[in-house]
Parts: sequence; C-alpha cells; structure tokens
Amino acid sequence: MKRNGLVFSVMVIGIALLLWAGWHNLRERRLEMQKAQENHVVLVPEKAGAAADSDPQSPEAEAMQMRGKPAPAFTLATLDGKKVSLSDYKGRPVLVNFWATWCAPCKVEMPWFEEFNKQYAAQGFVILGLADDVDAGKDAIAKVAHKTGVTYPILLTDGKVQKAYSPEGMDYLPMSFYIDRNGVIAEETAGLGGKDEIEAHIKKIVASGATPATGGQ
Repeated sequence: MKRNGLVFSVMVIGIALLLWAGWHNLRERRLEMQKAQENHVVLVPEKAGAAADSDPQSPEAEAMQMRGKPAPAFTLATLDGKKVSLSDYKGRPVLVNFWATWCAPCKVEMPWFEEFNKQYAAQGFVILGLADDVDAGKDAIAKVAHKTGVTYPILLTDGKVQKAYSPEGMDYLPMSFYIDRNGVIAEETAGLGGKDEIEAHIKKIVASGATPATGGQ
C-alpha cells in the first residue's frame, strides 16, 4: 500500500513538473514575442514605393503624408498647465513625438530621445512629446514620463493636432515628425525606429538651415 502511494506521489510530482515546464516555456515564448514586437523597426523609404501605394494603411504609407510640408502650428498645455507653442522654437530643429501611456514601443524610444535631447541641446535641438491619450489623465501620463526618465516638455493633445499632423488618422504609435530650422517636416516615421536611425534624422534637422535662434524655450 505504501509502495503504491509512493509511486502515485512520484507520478503526481512528475506531472506537476511537466506542467510547470510547459507553462514556463510558454511564458518565455510570449515574452520573446513581446520583446520582438517592441523592438520592431519601421524603416521609412526615401520615396513612396509600390508597397506603400498598395497598402495605404501601412506604417510606411502613413509616414509619408507630411514630409516636405510646413509643420502645422499648435499651442498646447504642459502637464503643469504651461502653454507651449511650436512657434516658440522658430529657427530651431524640433522633434514632435506622438506617444501614449499604453504604447510599449513608445516607452522603448523615449529614453533615447532624452539622451539625444541632452546631446544636441547646445545646437538648438528640442523635443516635444505629445501625449495621444489625454483620457488617461495627467497623473498617469506624468507617471510614465517620470518612469522613462524624460525631462523634455510633455504636452496634452487636443484632438486637433493629431488631425493636423496625420489627416488620414493616427493609426500607428509612436509617430515622430522631424522639423528642420525652416519649419518644414524633413522626416516622418510611424512605429518604433532603431536608435541609430533616430539619431540620423536628428542630425539631419540639426544640420539644416542657419544658426539656431537664441531665446525660446
């Protein structure tokens, strides 16, 4: 009787170990898939190609709507209620980044933005982070911004600014608009880009135009 009980116990333990191993492997696979999705790089072609034309809803197609056009003006409030206008940074290279608290890829690139914000500040470079999910509330937005370590201005959107920058609708986040010193959108990306790609776009707008204007924010 004791022998049967021992055999039964060993079988139960064996089954439990198999179930645990299966659950652990599934969890690891899900984490790897999530990591892969968060690190997915969206490369924006220099010119609209057949692939983008065939799928107007693709991130590549969406990231070509505003390139070469003057950046739409806006005045929005920061988390502490201060009004900030794009015109405050006239003559300076500006990165306008649309993000959301629920957007995992956004949180991947925000620390990179903070690093570049400090690295190129002496050359007049500015980053404005536009929170796309104002319904989440100021506290939730501020918490994510603090957790990611960003110090550049976080602005609360009004619905109109999204439409101005993405007339067909903002279907992908993050979305970034690299505005040169002449106020023209030199580059536009939809989805998470690689760190080197982001820096290349920043260098492009930093090198544009004349010497950065003094004053502003």
